[in-house]
Amino acid sequence: MPAKSTTQPNARCWVWFRGGLNEQSHWRAGWYGAPSVLGGIRIEHSDYVPCRCPEWRVLFEEPQDLKQAPEIPEDAEWKLFPTDPN
Repeated sequence: MPAKSTTQPNARCWVWFRGGLNEQSHWRAGWYGAPSVLGGIRIEHSDYVPCRCPEWRVLFEEPQDLKQAPEIPEDAEWKLFPTDPN
């Protein structure tokens, strides 16, 4: 049996995406996530491969303003590796 990758069942969440050339930074819905046994939050979406990101990028309650940025730590990591325990 593979190692368990999260500490609880997945729940709906919103993930912060920084903007690019054609869009502003914003909270994006449609994700499911749970705290990872490796730290951070393991997130899943039907259009993407599962990944792990830091807690500051994920909200488990819908944000009041989808354009309001979270407090981003200085020298913040945006994605954590590995995604799952081996």
